[in-house]
Amino acid sequence: FSARVQMSPGMAQVVSRPVDPTYPLLAKQMKVQGAVVLEALISKTGSIQEIQVLSGPAILSAAAREAVKQWHFKPYYQSGQAVETEARITVNFTISTY
Repeated sequence: FSARVQMSPGMAQVVSRPVDPTYPLLAKQMKVQGAVVLEALISKTGSIQEIQVLSGPAILSAAAREAVKQWHFKPYYQSGQAVETEARITVNFTISTY
């Protein structure tokens, strides 16, 4: 069981502190897998201000949201000024059989 995170192009290098999601026990037992798509509003300082689940299995979305909420981003600059920015983040929960 693993949770893999995919970010929109260019996002990977701006995350200064990613936190991996924990695969929910109930989801593991029920063998639920899939992708949770999140839209995050990142403040000028790089912290997550707001986070919305756009799609994905409900049983997995809370775990994805909780993990991403703890992330910290490098501030995004536009014309030399730090600005708020939005990011789309996909968290893939997959059941791998070894």
